[in-house]
Amino acid sequence: MGRDGQGHAAAAFLLSLISAAADTTVTRLMDEPFELRVGLDVAVIADVAASIERFGDRYRLRLFTPHELGCCTGTPEVVAAGLAARFAAKEATLKVLRPTAVTPEWTTMEVRRTSGGWCTIGLTGGAARLAEESGIADLSVSFSHEAGLAIAIVVGVCRPGPGQAAN
Repeated sequence: MGRDGQGHAAAAFLLSLISAAADTTVTRLMDEPFELRVGLDVAVIADVAASIERFGDRYRLRLFTPHELGCCTGTPEVVAAGLAARFAAKEATLKVLRPTAVTPEWTTMEVRRTSGGWCTIGLTGGAARLAEESGIADLSVSFSHEAGLAIAIVVGVCRPGPGQAAN
């Protein structure tokens, strides 16, 4: 990454995301026990473009929901960048969910664009079960794409269940 300062810029970007997410959560939960889980992932946009080219709908429909595909339209480059960011967000979500046995299907984790333009993570099926079992009460996502890379960070707020202590 070190070329043209990209590594330093990415590190500064990540630190600002983590700091902003943690500050918001801590303010809201100061009197309650909780744990923050942070997942981070980087995807190479050209790799996603190559997979779309090689596997087409088989790739798109295995990894992305109709909503996600509908949010990523335009030129092949624009589509690949948007899908790479969503793929990175799903990988980051898995790092927050921490599956130990079966990994949930990709489409059970959905990046949802709100009417205001920002994105959230929605979980269904196996991903929703993992979140419930872990006491994950809230997920926040932020992602970006530039210079051939897509990056995503997901922050999960976990509340301990009965008899569990926050880590």
